[in-house]
Amino acid sequence: MEKNVDVAIIMGSDSDLPIMKDAAKFLDEMGVSYEMTILSVHRCPEAAADYAKSLKERKVKVIIAGAGGAAHLPGVFAAQVPCPVIGVPILSKSLGGQDALYSIVQMPSGIPVATVAINGAKNAGILATTILATSNEELYKKICDYKASMNETVLAKNKKLQELGYEKYIESMK
Repeated sequence: MEKNVDVAIIMGSDSDLPIMKDAAKFLDEMGVSYEMTILSVHRCPEAAADYAKSLKERKVKVIIAGAGGAAHLPGVFAAQVPCPVIGVPILSKSLGGQDALYSIVQMPSGIPVATVAINGAKNAGILATTILATSNEELYKKICDYKASMNETVLAKNKKLQELGYEKYIESMK
């Protein structure tokens, strides 16, 4: 992890990987450089602090941090690294991810963490790319193209609905 990357994707457990992969996939589609790391601020605090220092030294531009339960990971990194941090609350069995959501959105003044939906890692990737696009013309065009593609997809679905009616449309979805 010595190379310079634009985005660091961090998760507290490998059980978060099936969710956090969606951020990586979107960054791959956009050609954004990133690294992915598993670090628990509770179970290996020194390693997490060392990693935070390395991110600061390497001037990583955006952090995407996924965490469940108490969800301290995004805030701990936001406190140590001077770049935008996007928190991804991970769904939990006990409280359905609401514990993580509330933990991430309720950061104290001075330590902001942008927060996406529970399990919303793809949106975190989109937001990270959008942040980077403010100073990167190529990424700006890619994000604009991505949004235009979503627009075309929705309009095509509406056209199909208008032509078929809802019953035939639903049947065509099967």
